[in-house]
Amino acid sequence: MIETHWNANFIATILGVIFVAVGLLGFIPNPLVYDGGFFHVNAAHNFVRLITGALLLLSPYFGVPVVMIRVLAIVYAAVAILGFIAPNVVELGGLIAMNVADQWLHAAVAVVLLAIGFAQPMEHSVTTAHM
Repeated sequence: MIETHWNANFIATILGVIFVAVGLLGFIPNPLVYDGGFFHVNAAHNFVRLITGALLLLSPYFGVPVVMIRVLAIVYAAVAILGFIAPNVVELGGLIAMNVADQWLHAAVAVVLLAIGFAQPMEHSVTTAHM
């Protein structure tokens, strides 16, 4: 799916904007993403999304958008699996609020990120020696 470096940068940026937007939305009372909303979140959960978005937004500037997408794909897959088998562990003992809808969302995000990050081989850097 990621065919060129430009596409990887673009995809990481779009994903980063989405994560930041959802992280910010979690601080505004609404029925979808809020304490008591369909996706039950708290400030800690919102900060995790903001940090995730920031990492994705910064990854093109450091030349690692594919690596960042792959790392986050693996992290979200682990969070999704743990969320289903040991929800208290993923919630860090109640520090990060989440419900079953969040667990399914994490699973869906993991599948999307895994598909994006591992569909094509990672770009290889080409260096040339200057004399």
